[in-house]
Amino acid sequence: MTGNDGLRLIVGLGNPGPEYARTRHNAGSWFVDALASTLGARFAVDARLFGESAQASVGGTTLRLLKPATFMNLSGKSVTAALRYWKIEPEQALLAHDELDLPPGTARLKFNGGHGGQNGLRDTMRLLGHGRFHRLRVGIGHPGHRDLVTPWVLGRPSGEDETLIHRAIDDALDVLPLAIEGDFNEAMKRLHTGKN
Repeated sequence: MTGNDGLRLIVGLGNPGPEYARTRHNAGSWFVDALASTLGARFAVDARLFGESAQASVGGTTLRLLKPATFMNLSGKSVTAALRYWKIEPEQALLAHDELDLPPGTARLKFNGGHGGQNGLRDTMRLLGHGRFHRLRVGIGHPGHRDLVTPWVLGRPSGEDETLIHRAIDDALDVLPLAIEGDFNEAMKRLHTGKN
């Protein structure tokens, strides 16, 4: 398995419940909701996976979508359960998450690496023992000081920032078919040098 296998699982990281639905920390969840809407897929609660799952077909590939119902810092429990249950390798998974180090309006694809302080990635890597999976980093901007990070990620973005975040999600959706096929280099090139 290499990082160039196509995608079979896309996970939107976030916190469960309506009080968190529109917070910056749920930008990954927004991406998977937008993808499901585009593909006409419907989420249903899946207790075995500690979350909600959906299934879609993209270019003949069966694609699984997952929104963990664990809180962000326990995301790995849901992600690893889905990988085991559907017999999917981590290298075939994409985890979409909020990214403090990117401004709103920017999305970036990445394979492997550290967690950068993102608790959903941290927990997933702790349970997997590595970070060899794809990430979609959805920029939410940084509040400027680390002491302000928690209220920032758990707060709602301004109307302007929310629009920019959704624009970045649209940009990522445009290149996603390439990533699903396994052409990550082209997907990254288009996303990273496009309108952003």
